Amino acid sequence: MYFKAVDTNRDKYDKKQFGSTIDIHSLSGGWIEPSNHRIAIIGIADKDGYSPTPNTCAADEVRKYFYELFESTPIGIVDLGNIHQGFTPKDTFFAVSSVVSYLLKKNIIPVFIGGGQEITYPCFLAYQQLEQMVNIVSVDPKFDFGDIEKEVNAENFLTHIILHNPNYLFNLSNIGYQTYFTDPAAIDLMSKLYFDAYRLGLFKMNMEEIEPIVRNADIISFDVAAIRHSDAPGRKFHSPNGFYGEDACQIMRYAGMSDKTGVAGVFNIDTATDVTGQTAHLVSQMIWCFIEGIIQRRGDHRFSNKKDFTKFIVFIEEGNHEIVFYKSHKTDRWWMEVPYPQSRGSKFERHLKIPCSYKDYQMACGQELPDRWWQTFQKLS
Repeated sequence: MYFKAVDTNRDKYDKKQFGSTIDIHSLSGGWIEPSNHRIAIIGIADKDGYSPTPNTCAADEVRKYFYELFESTPIGIVDLGNIHQGFTPKDTFFAVSSVVSYLLKKNIIPVFIGGGQEITYPCFLAYQQLEQMVNIVSVDPKFDFGDIEKEVNAENFLTHIILHNPNYLFNLSNIGYQTYFTDPAAIDLMSKLYFDAYRLGLFKMNMEEIEPIVRNADIISFDVAAIRHSDAPGRKFHSPNGFYGEDACQIMRYAGMSDKTGVAGVFNIDTATDVTGQTAHLVSQMIWCFIEGIIQRRGDHRFSNKKDFTKFIVFIEEGNHEIVFYKSHKTDRWWMEVPYPQSRGSKFERHLKIPCSYKDYQMACGQELPDRWWQTFQKLS
């Protein structure tokens, strides 16, 4: 058994609060087999670095607030409890990867709470088991490109993902990096690999531009250090700047709305410095917003009915590029087509139409090639 049961008293919650409405693997109720569920809450027990005592779990602090939140629409949520830390990190990674693979096959979305952000790595490995290309969106004030010679940790997990062989990573996007924390060489590396890096300042006046970035994610990995310290004090890495709490909730809502997002996690929560519980409270609301986003999914990514879209064709004279845009009648969201070589095989087919924004369409109309289109074109060529 990978999971430790949750210690909770369900009788104290209102009948419409999560603590009463969702299925919980609890000490009193026993194991809950995920079956007809759509979302699985999973805590990661902290062995070292993110809690005051070994084998505790920040998710337990988050649950105190999450269980008190009201469920707007029943969707089928199960709290599986906390994954035990193994004797070695590889043991823990194997457990996480196995659980994620199992849940994805059942079309259940795992939502991880707590632990270090290196948990993103075994989530990535789960997609390898399924032989699926994967896009990762990391919300982080810096790039975690640490020493590859060291075992996977919260500071180098992206390096291990990028260099993993065989590699099923199609795209990596970083949202909210802060230049003064970031090595210019790392920014150059992101550019050379045709990955996406977006400074925090780019979104201060236009949070809507985050939506198409997150819409393309299979995995959304959120480091609480990306949130300003005054809004989320419970973390090891301290900085006065970052996303506001409401911004973090909006990002998670966008991730939930994406029909593609299959795994989500909020990591690097430090309960030792979260004296008032403010960070745990915020994370609980971020998870609530993610669930609300899932409820609002409309399935327009499949393009199964052409009548649900308006098609726009823009010809860019420089380079002789014809770009086809689609606007959904259901959600008003935009996509654009990127040509890819047929010889590359069907595993790239789902990246033929990529999420974009109305701003990208306006750029194309102004004879300017959208960065999203060009970077994807380079990867597929």
